[in-house]
Amino acid sequence: MKSKTRYYLNLFFVTTISLLFALLLLTIYFTDKWTQSILHPTRIPSTGDLLKAEHVPFRKVKLTTKDGLELAAWYTVPKNGAVILLAHGYNDKRPENIYMMLVWHGYGVLTWDFRAHGDSGGDISTLGYYEQLDVEAALDYALAQEGVEHVGAWGGSMGASTVILTAARRTEIEAVMSDSAYPSLEDIFSVNVPYDFLIPIVKASGEYHSGAGVDDVRPVDEIGKISPRPVFIIDGWEGAAIIMNSPYRLYDSANEPKQIWVEEGVPHLGMLANNSKKYENRMIEFFDEWLLGK
Repeated sequence: MKSKTRYYLNLFFVTTISLLFALLLLTIYFTDKWTQSILHPTRIPSTGDLLKAEHVPFRKVKLTTKDGLELAAWYTVPKNGAVILLAHGYNDKRPENIYMMLVWHGYGVLTWDFRAHGDSGGDISTLGYYEQLDVEAALDYALAQEGVEHVGAWGGSMGASTVILTAARRTEIEAVMSDSAYPSLEDIFSVNVPYDFLIPIVKASGEYHSGAGVDDVRPVDEIGKISPRPVFIIDGWEGAAIIMNSPYRLYDSANEPKQIWVEEGVPHLGMLANNSKKYENRMIEFFDEWLLGK
């Protein structure tokens, strides 16, 4: 009787362990697949239709990154000696509306598709790690153009976080306007990964497939290095921005000169749509003051 009881107990133990192990393997497998889907965003083409409809002059150019990728871009020559780099967000495209506003006010503009986005090369998006090379390629291109005396940068979401990281190292970026930046990739994981125990798996999978260092994408730790150059932090106070406390953490970590504009009830990257004229005015006032000395 004892031997039979021991047999069933052992069978139960082995079966339970096997099921748990199988569940663990399935969890790792499907989490890895989900992570890989994040690394390969849907490519959204930038058509230029709005710019053409509004008769905004621009030309197609190619940028080459230090790791050999070719990025599709548009460039408009400045009338006032200043060029603004426009860095779009994850799974997004070149911001034609921002582009148009800046050109109307005499600014030159350079915008591009980040790696693994739009018409640019590359297969993997690292949400701010290797994308810094893309911003640097744009910066180097702008600095090499005739008549360019000043360079500023605008970024949205991933683009904003990447611009912050790049500007902390590249002092040629004289002014930074950040719309809906995230403080760190760790924060993004905390908000978007449904269970905390999956975060280490997502992190390990992402680093394995991309070669990127997740812990190195921390704009909140780097934004203070931009000073004495100015930073303008913009965000809507809703959803993930509240959970991460994004705008206020970035603002508190930045050094002077700095300014912040937050509106309650406005979604991620929704400040422009919420009040386009105010957005345009504040953007132009910021760049006019810090790039043109107006």
